[in-house]
Amino acid sequence: MDSRVLGRTHIAVSPIGFGAFKLGRNENIKYPQGYDLPDERAAERILNSLVDMGVRYIDTAPAYGISEERIGRYLSHRRDEFTLSTKVGETFDQGTSHYDYSSDSVNASLARSLKRLQTDVVDCVFVHSNGEDLEIQNNSDVVGALQKFKEQGGTQAIGFSGKTIEGTRAALRWADVIMVEYHVQETSFAEVIDEAAAARIGVVVKKGFASGHLPPEEAIQFVLSNPHVSSLVVGTLNAQHMQSNLSIAEAVPQFRSAG
Repeated sequence: MDSRVLGRTHIAVSPIGFGAFKLGRNENIKYPQGYDLPDERAAERILNSLVDMGVRYIDTAPAYGISEERIGRYLSHRRDEFTLSTKVGETFDQGTSHYDYSSDSVNASLARSLKRLQTDVVDCVFVHSNGEDLEIQNNSDVVGALQKFKEQGGTQAIGFSGKTIEGTRAALRWADVIMVEYHVQETSFAEVIDEAAAARIGVVVKKGFASGHLPPEEAIQFVLSNPHVSSLVVGTLNAQHMQSNLSIAEAVPQFRSAG
């Protein structure tokens, strides 16, 4: 499968990535239908099937329940076969999200993530925003902490997964990658995506299916037809659905010609 490099980094990603939320958490969700978490055997089968079929990008976060542990448990032996990103700033405990962007919290979170993922290095670390994008960047330690982590070799790239146009635009001053919501019903980030591309900053799209409210074919074709999008992360526990998603992505001419 064709791949793209994230902006000015040397990190390659598949056009469809795996968003590992459903692998570890089913509480306080925005999907139209609930779901059971896979058991350990199913989790192992799903993860390895995704890598086998060509998914070369996996995105997770501490707020995704036991997602990081499962990725480490079942894919650490294949670490060189995929790009891996996680996040800092948000944790989820007893049905509630908690946010802390202090340097102590960020450093502790990074140490836990590396241990859970059973790796010494993650390819990218995103700030997991609570929606107060500008406040986080201007009045917390998180950017400096991530820059130091990158300088120390803990990650190849740092980025911002925000919720506002202004906050995402501000992140272009320091981020290597941005993660934005972008789909046929939400195009407000289109201009920021163009600005990121002009600055050679990578673009990853989240919620491209509008949290399960858009049909996959329409959603994938729309997102990947934008040549500045490097990857669309999709959350699914069905390997056949992911294989179908990959087939749709491979048929997008704009993506293939720019890959």
